[in-house]
Amino acid sequence: MTFETLGLAPALLRALDEQGYTQPTPIQEQAIPLALAGHDLLAGAQTGTGKTAAFGLPLIQYLATTPQEVSARGPRKPRALVLTPTRELAVQVHESLRGYGKYLRIPSTTIYGGVGMGNQLDALRRGVDMVIACPGRLIDHLERRSVDLSGIEVLVLDEADRMLDMGFLPSIKRILAKLPRQNRQTMLFSATFADPIRELALEFMHDPKQIQVTPKNTVAETITHRVHPVDGSRKRDLLLHLLAKDSRMQTLVFARTKHGSDKLAMFLDKSGIKTAAIHGNKSQGARQRALSDFKAGRINVLVATDIAARGIDIDQLPQVINFDLPMVAEDYVHRIGRTGRNGSTGEAISLVAQDEAKYLRAIVRMLGRDVDLRDVPGFEPQTPIRWGNSAPGKAELPGGERTPRRNGPQKHARRPHSEAPRHAHAGPKKHGSGPRRDGGRSGGARQGQARPAR
Repeated sequence: MTFETLGLAPALLRALDEQGYTQPTPIQEQAIPLALAGHDLLAGAQTGTGKTAAFGLPLIQYLATTPQEVSARGPRKPRALVLTPTRELAVQVHESLRGYGKYLRIPSTTIYGGVGMGNQLDALRRGVDMVIACPGRLIDHLERRSVDLSGIEVLVLDEADRMLDMGFLPSIKRILAKLPRQNRQTMLFSATFADPIRELALEFMHDPKQIQVTPKNTVAETITHRVHPVDGSRKRDLLLHLLAKDSRMQTLVFARTKHGSDKLAMFLDKSGIKTAAIHGNKSQGARQRALSDFKAGRINVLVATDIAARGIDIDQLPQVINFDLPMVAEDYVHRIGRTGRNGSTGEAISLVAQDEAKYLRAIVRMLGRDVDLRDVPGFEPQTPIRWGNSAPGKAELPGGERTPRRNGPQKHARRPHSEAPRHAHAGPKKHGSGPRRDGGRSGGARQGQARPAR
């Protein structure tokens, strides 16, 4: 199948051809015809499979081919609204949509916090067809009456699971109240959909078509997963040891807190590794500079909180390291989705202390696959990781006292010498993990080279 067979306009096909896009991805094959037909969509696909083009191409074609009712007074109202959870994602989506529609005249703008409102106000006064926005700043404009959403014909929620969680839900509801109830197409795209969020989304959609091209919480098969047990007090030294093996390799490192990210970045930078940190307390300018420097190779390591898990888009990013494990297993999917994109290989490394064993167990069960578990010589933990109720001093696998049968009975994995690998196995499914963090108006970072496979 080609983009031409999907029914896209010649101007879009020309732009795609210039950008080197040849064949649509599975999510694009399924979503684009349905979106062009005007259906509401609830679409899920793993990170890096082209969700931006899946909603962006039919959105641009609709705006280009459907005339707008011209108002006699004031600037023209926006016709399409794309909501994103983060500033950087708003910028990246805007850049992608402008690239797809380069041969079509569709005025657009971005609206997000962390910067002054002047340029945004000027763009809205001139009139735009398309707005890509973060909920918090959009509400600021609604309160100032500087934007009128009564003419919205198409609504897109990108990274919808994050948009509709408890942190964003009040803002989303306030925005929805300003949109027309009738004759509106609504599309939700995300890598994951929890059942409660799916049910909530259906409340403001009209008979949506549902697409799931991969199972929920699926990660790319090209990513390898490796776990290094280590005492918490020695994590920084182990991280430095791993990065020093190839200080030129681009690596995205995830830390749990903003303060911890800054301290870790400062430690690495003083140790001779070019490093920057990105998190919610950084100004928009600082975040953009850090992302640009990382993408351009001017820095080799970017330390981020989970705000970056759904944003950074770097071609051929070889490695992601979890300095701290996420407290919610599903966030692991979004973190490691920054590597192994577009069919390339990648490695996800996690440094795990004893007090994080419960998070690792939840991640392994969610993945449903073995994880390479190995000590690094010189950094062996004094207290082995305990998975369940095993006696002190004995390492137990996530499933309990017995490993799952695979081609016959197996024995316990013994503690390895040097870096000989062992494996953590996915045991019986249990529910529950930690509380979600990093809520707020604009929680993440997405930046990098725009391709249909985000």
